[in-house]
Amino acid sequence: MKTSLISLAAFTGALAIVGSAFAFSPENVECIAPADPGGGWDFTCRQVGKLMYDLKMVPSPVKVTNMSGGGGGVAYSYVISKRGEDKDLLVAASTATTTRLAQNQFAGLTADKVRWVAALGADYGVIVVAKDSPFKTLKDMMDTLKADPGKVAFSGGSAVGGWDHLKVLLLAKAAGVDNVRSIKYLAFSGGGGAITQLLGGHTQAMTGDVTEIQGQLAAGNLRVLAILSEERLPTEPDMPTAKEQGYDVIGANWRGFYVPKGIDDDAFEGWGAMMEKLYASEEWKTAMKNNGLAPFWRGGKAMDEFVTNQIKQINDLSKEVGLIK
Repeated sequence: MKTSLISLAAFTGALAIVGSAFAFSPENVECIAPADPGGGWDFTCRQVGKLMYDLKMVPSPVKVTNMSGGGGGVAYSYVISKRGEDKDLLVAASTATTTRLAQNQFAGLTADKVRWVAALGADYGVIVVAKDSPFKTLKDMMDTLKADPGKVAFSGGSAVGGWDHLKVLLLAKAAGVDNVRSIKYLAFSGGGGAITQLLGGHTQAMTGDVTEIQGQLAAGNLRVLAILSEERLPTEPDMPTAKEQGYDVIGANWRGFYVPKGIDDDAFEGWGAMMEKLYASEEWKTAMKNNGLAPFWRGGKAMDEFVTNQIKQINDLSKEVGLIK
């Protein structure tokens, strides 16, 4: 497996600050988080929405609506069918979104049914266990999987075959696990539900992203066996990488937004300009640092091209590990 295929967002794009204003001013902004409260999409809506209001980019607080179901598919279909021309609507998205599009899991809907406005950071994947887990290292867990692929049940915030699931399969392949498709994976609508199942003893491990575990990690309820980054993050120096433990797997999840396809170019470019301004702000840099996000920017046409390329990469990867034909 080439690292380039799985390092789908582990690099930083050049940032060109937009100097001109667009003839667009949002009014009553709503951000849809396509999952239950507590996960990465919820974080994206709430944190970005708060900063947009604090920085006076929008005239009133951003309304956050949680719309779980189908790994983001319910929200995707709703936006296309019901809100296709709503200039005041943002929808949180990530690598989990493009993964499901790559695997045709949104009821035949494709990426060109919306407009991809921006990505504002990358969230590295983690493998975590409860604080009292018998697994002390990633090697302990991988050795158990090699002996019996069905011995460890993982919970995750994406659907079966989604990005959280893929991270486990990639690690197992790197560890030499036979029949990785026998590994147990329980899908939930967002990282919050996946953590609840782990803490309740219903699974032995959770696969998610750094931003999803911050609260429970700070409370001492979780232990991180591995973070799927090239190197230890300066903000999380105690998290060992999978790579340093002998498993060359990188998994980064971009965080950003799409908007309805039917909005005009002024609105689309206006959203892009606001996102770019927010990304350059000290407030967003602090938020990224405090929540384990790595710098990553794509906007406008560059974001559309990035999404198209990522969908192709994930489609190829999914075929390689046998998830789709």
